[in-house]
Formats: sequence, structure tokens, C-alpha cells
Amino acid sequence: MGRAFEFRKARKMKRWAAMSKAFTRIGKDIVMAVKEGGPDPDSNARLRAVIQNAKSVNMPKDNIERAIKRASDKNQDDYKEVLFEGYAPHGIAILVETATDNNTRTVANIRSYFNKCNGNLGTSGSVEFMFDHTCNFRIKGDGLDPEELELEFIDFGAEEVFEDEDGILIYAPFESFGAIQKELEDRSIEILSSGFERIPTTTKSLSSDEQADVEKLIEKIEEDDDVQNVYHTMEESTEN
Repeated sequence: MGRAFEFRKARKMKRWAAMSKAFTRIGKDIVMAVKEGGPDPDSNARLRAVIQNAKSVNMPKDNIERAIKRASDKNQDDYKEVLFEGYAPHGIAILVETATDNNTRTVANIRSYFNKCNGNLGTSGSVEFMFDHTCNFRIKGDGLDPEELELEFIDFGAEEVFEDEDGILIYAPFESFGAIQKELEDRSIEILSSGFERIPTTTKSLSSDEQADVEKLIEKIEEDDDVQNVYHTMEESTEN
């Protein structure tokens, strides 16, 4: 299996564990999708994808509809996606994706986490190059062969296709998202969830004490309401 498979296996159960945090993230995604393309999912591909993700984490339908209605309100502030880059202790690169309505607050908070945990907040471009920006789709695997699917979707940008207990996963470069989404919908293949991830091109192995130092910083960052995702170059265990 390739890097995407190993990355997904290592991160399983480690992110989006808290349902309330997942709902907060989805809510922000809905606001950004509606502000960008309107409240009708039939004409807004990004919103369709967010609604699929909301259903995949069992977000109630009423919550989804309320979030869309709230996002359509002219008084609803928009969220800006801001990327932060830096280093944790022991030379581990950290990439933080945020969605914020107050960048001054977010910058101050993220900087304080790095400082308190012996890390360093870097400048734009300082570590982003160490990660491949990818998109992914989880689809229903009923009657589908992952190997055949991979061959069929290479022309649309797919690089890795593999199966797990929850369906079939398709990984591709970030810019292939729209083409793959459209082809899956055209084929009436059910998309269970989709999204974007940043896969480290190389990882670094640390001792258990060093890992604890890095995890302390990651946990502080992830607790922040403005933070959507945290990626790093620390080698993670693939044990379940």
C-alpha cells in the first residue's frame, strides 16, 4: 500500500474523536461553503460535500439545516481559512489549518501554544513544502472493485484507491477534487464523505519522551476552537 493508506491507518481514531468539536468544524465549513456558492446544495458542489461529511459524523439533519440558514444570514460573519506553520520540539514540522473570524486572536493563540511548548511559529512557506496537499473520497464499496476503480479514475487524478471496513477510499492531489467529485456523481456512486489532508513527505521517529513533548503541543493546538486540522512529520504508530 502507498503513503495515503499508511497515513490514514496511523491517524485513525486520533482525530475528530470529540463529536462536539466535529460539529463545530462542520458548522464553519457550512458557513464558508454557503458564503462561497449559496445555500442550495444542488448548485453548490462544496456545500454538497460538507453535508455528506456532516452526515458521516451523525450530525442531526436539523443542525445541518439550521447551520445553512444561519450561514445565509447577512449578519453572519464569514470565516477565513488561515494556515500556520512552525516547529514542535525535536525538529517536528507542524502545519495548522484554521478557520477564523478574528485573525488577530487566532495568531496570538497559536503563537502562545508554540511558545509554551518549546516550539517555534514559522513564516509562510517554512514547512508547507514538507506535505503533499491531497483530497480524498470515501465511497460505498458495494459491488465495486478497488483495483478496477483505480484504473478508471487515474484519468481524473486518482493516485491511491484502497478498501477498509467503512468503504473504499480514493486519494488524489488537492486540485483533482472537483473532477473526481463530478465523475462519482455522474456515475451515481454514493459519496459517504470527502475532504482534504496534508500527508508528510517524510517522517521522523522519536523516543516516547520526545513524542510526549510533541503531543503536548498538538493537543493544545487542537483544543482551540479556530483550529480545523493539525498535521505533523512525527512518525505515528499504525497499531489500532
